[in-house]
Amino acid sequence: MNGKSEFWEWVRAIGIAVIFAFGIRYFLFTPIEVEGASMLPTFESGDKVMVNKIGPKLSDYERFDVIVFKVDADTNYIKRVIGIPGDHISYKNDELLINGTKFDEPYLDEFKKELLDNGTLTEDFTLEEYLGELVVPEGSLFVLGDNRRFSNDSRNPSVGFVPIDIVLGKVNMTIYPLENFSYIK
Repeated sequence: MNGKSEFWEWVRAIGIAVIFAFGIRYFLFTPIEVEGASMLPTFESGDKVMVNKIGPKLSDYERFDVIVFKVDADTNYIKRVIGIPGDHISYKNDELLINGTKFDEPYLDEFKKELLDNGTLTEDFTLEEYLGELVVPEGSLFVLGDNRRFSNDSRNPSVGFVPIDIVLGKVNMTIYPLENFSYIK
């Protein structure tokens, strides 16, 4: 009788642990594997990142957050938030202008150095030219991949502005491979 009682205690403890682990993964954090080169040099294809699902529900997304959003049932994109609702976005001479103010993008410095005299990383554009809007609409984000020459992002009308309600969460860290382990601010 004592062995049977101990068995059920173990079953109950394991069951609670499984439910707890499922709850954390489903509601709070989830790992996502980066596919493709659109976020180089920040993330390489094959990197595994941890997506914080709960943090953004408690506060708004901010400029330069790295997010994951659902494109369709089988596809997620990882991109960087460049524009939030009400922002006018443009690029001129490889410099980001938000509402007419220049913003530095230090995460692009490595790529820009590699280009040297080989053109710009980000072509000149305005929101009006690509999406026909003056500012980022309410409830939406304007996102770009860090590898601007090879990224399918908000510049493409098929992606366009990203509705906030399809965002899965914010990327807080790279967890694999271990040599790329880092916390993302």
